[in-house]
Amino acid sequence: MQEYISITGCRVHNLKNIDLKIPRNKLIVVTGVSGSGKSSLAFDTIYSEAQRRYIETFSAYARQYIGGLKKPDVDKIDGLSPVIAIEQKTTTRNPRSTVGTTTEIYDFLRLLYSRVSDAYSPKTGKKMINFSTEQMIELIFSKFKNQKISIFSPVVKSRKGHYRDMFLNIRKQGFSKVRVDNVTQNIIEGMELDRYKIHDIEIMIDKLSINNNENCLKRLEESVSLALSQGDNSILVVDESNSNYYYSKNLVCADTGVSFETPEPNSFSFNSPKGMCKACSGLGVKNVVDMDLLIPDKTKSIFSGGITALGSFQSTWIFKQLENIANKYDFDLKDPIKEIPKEAMDIILNGGKEKFKIVSKSLGLTRNYEIDFEGIINFILNQHSNAYSKKIKTWSKKFMKTIVCDKCNGTRLKTDIKHFKIDNKDISKISQMDFDELYDWIKSLNMKLSKKKYKISKQIISEILKRVEFIRDVGLNYLSIGRETRSLSGGESQRIRLATQIGSQLQDVLYILDEPSIGLHQIDNLKLIKSLKKLRDLGNTVIVVEHDREIMLQSDHLIDLGPGAGEKGGEVVFNGKTNDIKNIKSITSDYLFEKEEILRSNFNKNKTAKKLVLSGCSGNNLKNIDLSIPLGTIVGVCGLSGSGKSSLINKTLYPILSSVFYNSTIDNLPFSDISGIKNIDKVIQINQSPIGRTPRSNPATYTGLYGLIREMFAKLPESKIRGYKAGRFSFNVKGGRCEECQGAGMKKIEMNFLPDIYVECEVCNGKRFNKETLSVKLNNYSISDILSMTISDSAVVFKNYPKILSKLKVLIEVGLGYIRLGQQSTTLSGGEAQRIKLATELSKRDTGKTLYIFDEPTTGLHFADIDQLMKIIIKLSEKGNTIIIIEHNTDVLKIVDHFIELGPGGGKNGGEIIFQGNLTEMLKNGDTPTSNIFKKELNLT
Repeated sequence: MQEYISITGCRVHNLKNIDLKIPRNKLIVVTGVSGSGKSSLAFDTIYSEAQRRYIETFSAYARQYIGGLKKPDVDKIDGLSPVIAIEQKTTTRNPRSTVGTTTEIYDFLRLLYSRVSDAYSPKTGKKMINFSTEQMIELIFSKFKNQKISIFSPVVKSRKGHYRDMFLNIRKQGFSKVRVDNVTQNIIEGMELDRYKIHDIEIMIDKLSINNNENCLKRLEESVSLALSQGDNSILVVDESNSNYYYSKNLVCADTGVSFETPEPNSFSFNSPKGMCKACSGLGVKNVVDMDLLIPDKTKSIFSGGITALGSFQSTWIFKQLENIANKYDFDLKDPIKEIPKEAMDIILNGGKEKFKIVSKSLGLTRNYEIDFEGIINFILNQHSNAYSKKIKTWSKKFMKTIVCDKCNGTRLKTDIKHFKIDNKDISKISQMDFDELYDWIKSLNMKLSKKKYKISKQIISEILKRVEFIRDVGLNYLSIGRETRSLSGGESQRIRLATQIGSQLQDVLYILDEPSIGLHQIDNLKLIKSLKKLRDLGNTVIVVEHDREIMLQSDHLIDLGPGAGEKGGEVVFNGKTNDIKNIKSITSDYLFEKEEILRSNFNKNKTAKKLVLSGCSGNNLKNIDLSIPLGTIVGVCGLSGSGKSSLINKTLYPILSSVFYNSTIDNLPFSDISGIKNIDKVIQINQSPIGRTPRSNPATYTGLYGLIREMFAKLPESKIRGYKAGRFSFNVKGGRCEECQGAGMKKIEMNFLPDIYVECEVCNGKRFNKETLSVKLNNYSISDILSMTISDSAVVFKNYPKILSKLKVLIEVGLGYIRLGQQSTTLSGGEAQRIKLATELSKRDTGKTLYIFDEPTTGLHFADIDQLMKIIIKLSEKGNTIIIIEHNTDVLKIVDHFIELGPGGGKNGGEIIFQGNLTEMLKNGDTPTSNIFKKELNLT
């Protein structure tokens, strides 16, 4: 096996024909300013080539469906191991995927519960038991010796119905008696029960005296076997005193006869029909029509649009039906909704079986119809569930809200499942525990389980503990296994997959990670570094694209790309042992060893007396806290992972303000009061969510630049001669685009056994437009050439077009000069997407009364880029705006005027404000995780 991964002549994207030797079985950090070529090297070269080689091992038959995966523009790569890439993005939007299913911990818990849980009666709370046929016969023979007993086969338990057909069928099988609701009676012809009452029905199988006679034992065996076959593996024995005794191969309550099937692992799965709650299909939530959205104002009439889903009166079929209902119940459609009779309103909303006559006149013909009214609520629900059109689904969603399923109370499982317990806890309770709690509970089972059960479960417990330890090691101890994967941040999702890979114990693999430190407090970061080293020590090579100072210093080997971004990058500035970089002159070396510092803030800044105060915040793990934000300042919100930062700012404060300023319907977490809103005029949240989820979205479309550029092309003399309007230069509409790929430039190939892949369109060669459109040129550049340009290059082309240039300058100012105008939004990192949003807002008119919310703005940024971003944020603040930054990076927190630290821990141990004040006060009086990190960095400890 070679000691190095050797790369010769790499020219992918902006990489300038570089040669590299990367040592195997080491922790390697690839760093450099944004756009210097880090991802091009790690993902688009090393990972892409490994993926291509893997697909080449497929059969020719399989490869014909995949097509040719493009070979990276590199002369040679030697020493490449199998590669696993762990990127910083949420892998699934599937609501069925949870942390527990992703890590396999829930799978092992299901196995544990199916093997060693005990069932408890829903009615008596007593432990339920099951028997084999032989055990039942022995028990009956010994318990009822010298007594007369009746043996019954239970066929109906606590259910409504007349059961006429069932009685007929029982009689045909040769049985003459049944016990109905504790009364034994003969089956008579045409026998039926009250269909609206709940009934218990048992077939009488036999009546016999138990004695030592051999014939008695044989008869008992036959009767028990027959009863079990008729009654779903259960029997009922009634003694001389008319007492009931239930026995079952299933788990049964001896007092009431309630029985459950012996559980299997699938019985505890919300993704299996055997375990999922039928009411919500295992999702834990249901979509229902929100009456406040459907009828926001009951003083309005149906005629004037009081039911928002219908709009104002029109001569349509549905209003004809409503007129008939109005005539029947003696009201007018112009009456206020609150005055409409309750019975009529119930039919309008929920429908009814009553037929209404409608007269239809068309083409001189009159037709009479008799139809029942479906009900507006049922119509909306049906449209939401069954409509194939996205437009109709979107329409129906406007009147709906998501609520916790009232059947399973959000557990996703059948109600029977909650009666299976270990240590008096059902599996849904375990799913709500954070990983610290889960670890302690699993660890304690050796003391709580019987010797026999512990022996059965020992290996399962060991596998669960191992996986939980790995999750805790990557700083995610505050999560629970019931947490939906789609609700995780990109950083959390990446660390989940990292923990899963450590748990898989693979060897001689090359792992590539993209900024695993995202979202981590410095204390949690130390745990992450240990995990990365553990992965390396298993015999793997770990390449990490990273800017975090601590991870860089702890690495074995450092690759620094640069010196600049885009065309000014793509060179190897340094490649060697991490400690040796201090001996060279580079931007990374200067910041890494603090030869140069990131811009500091002025802590003596005059602060306004005005404040935004949010009281009684109690959502998620927040403990009824009060938040006070001094306006016109930069406010840093910090704390350990899971301490409640996002719950407080992104899920409480932002939705409240968004509702006030934009009538947004985003749900906010509970709070009691807010004051000081009059001192701001808008709120802008700049987070790391994608600017678009399809390849059609790009920086030019998001920022509004593309509309201006298309208008510019439409004004060209050649366009006017040909009659081309701005729409001709859009890749989203017919006319100017390439119809083979419909303006995408790429064609999607759907795979059944692999993720979908995209290949370049062979008609337009990725240019998106047809030949006629491409022939129109601005300064010798076609519309496709413009989209392929970097933002810095396009600023030169549009230097004489002020409207376009001003927007381009802002993008360059936030450090995005290296990205391309038409770069697919799906290829942008979270940090790049965030800065595009920032640039879009900066290019708008500023009032000086805006509240900006930044969620980890430094993600994906090198020290030099952070310095540039901080200058912009300080500039925003100097105009009078208020900036809230959720951040862990201490270099960023040093520019903050006012700190709000949450903690003291994560999950249930967080949710409190443990410090408020400036950095000087924090260093002097604070004793918190963040203050201790600062003191250590500034050598004050």
